[in-house]
Amino acid sequence: MALFDLPLDELREYRSASTAPEDFDAFWSKTLDEAREHELDARFEPVDTGLSTVRVFDVTFAGFGGHPVKGWLTLPAGADAPLPLVVEFIGYGGGRGLPHEHLLWASTGRAHFVMDTRGQGSAWGAGGGTADPVGGAPAYPGFMTRGMDAPENYYYRRVFTDAVRAVEAARSHPLTDASRTVAVGASQGGGITLAVGGLVPDLAAVAPDVPFLCDFPRATTLTDRNPYREIGLYLKTHRGRFEDALRTLSYFDGVHFAARGTAPALFSTALEDQTCPPSTVFGAFNAWAHDDKAIEVYDFNDHEGGGPFQEAAKLRWMRAYI
Repeated sequence: MALFDLPLDELREYRSASTAPEDFDAFWSKTLDEAREHELDARFEPVDTGLSTVRVFDVTFAGFGGHPVKGWLTLPAGADAPLPLVVEFIGYGGGRGLPHEHLLWASTGRAHFVMDTRGQGSAWGAGGGTADPVGGAPAYPGFMTRGMDAPENYYYRRVFTDAVRAVEAARSHPLTDASRTVAVGASQGGGITLAVGGLVPDLAAVAPDVPFLCDFPRATTLTDRNPYREIGLYLKTHRGRFEDALRTLSYFDGVHFAARGTAPALFSTALEDQTCPPSTVFGAFNAWAHDDKAIEVYDFNDHEGGGPFQEAAKLRWMRAYI
């Protein structure tokens, strides 16, 4: 697919038309306060993986509603003092997989925590282990329209809350340094990273790659690829409810979390990406509130973005922060 979105010079100036609800901050403050009424109860069980250079812990903590959420914590073998911490979130449909799939960040001498995504982990990779026990109104198959009837019921309210609690759980381990925490993720994981960047005020940095869940008014009318297309197919049946859907989605738009970002940020986008169109990524990047921000642009790539080249860019970039 050739370039289909705005020219790069226009992307650099693009501003999303998405409008934050007046009670956006109150909504999220109430949501997180309710989650914290449940004990975090973070448990770290050692796992025999056969790996000699790292130690791995099977983690369970209480997320939204006190529901159990899984993760892996990986530490360099021999670590005996608190380490800088990288918290990672997973792409759409994937799960935490197996421990040996997550060795990059521990190989740099940092602690690495990867969060399982509730209800997902059955579309690619090695699977997930976290259920989503909450039901909802009728939805199109997938996750994008679950609980679309109201912000309080929307699926990503639970996921974003889990993600904030994941940071808290990872920071609770004695071998992680809470003051040196970075959030990272690609695609859906990038969108979750943006939410964490807007909801956790003391991160050292964030790195969202080709982030999903951004600029819903544009994304839902620009691309016909899933997962955004799930929303259009839902509205194809539920005629006349576009404004209602946009109201719900406005509480979860990465653009609005970006406007509340308080940490340095490294974004990435790909100009042939029809899954997460570059204008939607630039909508979030240009809204990011912290002055220390940069974006890597991959001219001829689709949703794979920079892949290993972006990993190398993050390795270089992160040295300045943790």
